[in-house]
Amino acid sequence: MTPPHNLASMIAGRPAGTAADGSLAGTGQRLVSVRWWSIGILVLLTLAAPDALGVTLPQQPMLAILAVVAGWNLLLSRQRPRADAAARRACFRQLFTDLVAFAALLHFSGGATNPLVFMLLLPVVMAALLLDRRAVIALAATAILLYSLLMLHFVPLPFADPARATALHLFGMWLTFVVSVTMLAGFVMRTSDALRRRDAELSRAREQTLRDERVLALGALAAGAAHELGTPLATLAVLAGELERESPDGSAMAVDLGLMREQIAYCKRIITRLTERAGEQRSEEAESMRCDTWLQGLHDAWRSLRGDAASVLTLPAASAQPAPVIVVEPTLGQSIVSLLDNAQRAGAPISMSMSWSPETLTVEIRDSGPGFPADVLRNAGRHPVTDNPHGHGIGLLLVKASLERMGGELRLDNPRDGGARARVTLPLDRIGVND
Repeated sequence: MTPPHNLASMIAGRPAGTAADGSLAGTGQRLVSVRWWSIGILVLLTLAAPDALGVTLPQQPMLAILAVVAGWNLLLSRQRPRADAAARRACFRQLFTDLVAFAALLHFSGGATNPLVFMLLLPVVMAALLLDRRAVIALAATAILLYSLLMLHFVPLPFADPARATALHLFGMWLTFVVSVTMLAGFVMRTSDALRRRDAELSRAREQTLRDERVLALGALAAGAAHELGTPLATLAVLAGELERESPDGSAMAVDLGLMREQIAYCKRIITRLTERAGEQRSEEAESMRCDTWLQGLHDAWRSLRGDAASVLTLPAASAQPAPVIVVEPTLGQSIVSLLDNAQRAGAPISMSMSWSPETLTVEIRDSGPGFPADVLRNAGRHPVTDNPHGHGIGLLLVKASLERMGGELRLDNPRDGGARARVTLPLDRIGVND
């Protein structure tokens, strides 16, 4: 009595339909590898059965069958992985050959009276997991035909002791049951895990699609707002200029009107950049500079426009690892400014720091406020938190979308020592400039 040589695919801890590379070509190569173990086990069982079980087996024909399978498997092991269409046919041929070879072994070891005959189901189950409907039907029909032939034509096992023969038969049935239960439980659990992973991926894809739709809608609204705001801003600039000329030099009103004109000019520059760079992608002509120089300039400009806001920037000291040079995309600067604005609204003083490694660039912003609410930590960047009195939501949605487009990541948390922290991590292979 001998177990099937596909049994090792179940013992190996991974279903036969799951290859290391997730393709049918990889599955075929894995079947080849598993078959070597199975052939070795079958050779040992064939040689040891007469002494261990007290039954005489026709070893020569059985070993000849295993030798043919081993030679065929050697040829398969030297073939390169194929495309899925060819790999599907190759898997079918492998499972068909396994089925016929095991039936031949059963023919010389009791045929249908061997309780391990039910192991003919294993190649059919594997085909159901790997192949299409026609291939499964063909293998199932072959298994039924082989089982029927084994009921009529087989070499009986000679047992002098009927009680011993009954005990061995019962043991074989128990072994078949154990293998079947283990196989079914393993395949069902792994299939369920795969379905859960697929559902999770689909959920993430739907969430990403919804978020992209919101970002596109916000982009359309921003373009429309930029077009509509141009005229009133120009009017305000003219009125502020006329009022400033009519005000006494050095008066408080003249100073306020001068600040108003600067803010109006800044708003007009933002709108101009928005309309000019709408849909613009990163190009080789984009501005590039050292990351610390870029962040220092961005921080200084933000402070001056916010009335010298209480903010401190900490940069790494000069070391053996120089600051990387990055491509300065407008959306990256806008994302950092949006996070600084959120931090200022939450509570000053603000601290910002930068660090880098050979792979990543990290910018960390902390405030002195009460920390992020639970719903912001849970949903920020996924969809707007419209009912939050702190105003977080759309800004973080745009920041997260912009960073993910560059391969980056936004993480929010509340440190134990108080305040809130936003950490931006960017891959240098996406934004860096190679020397």
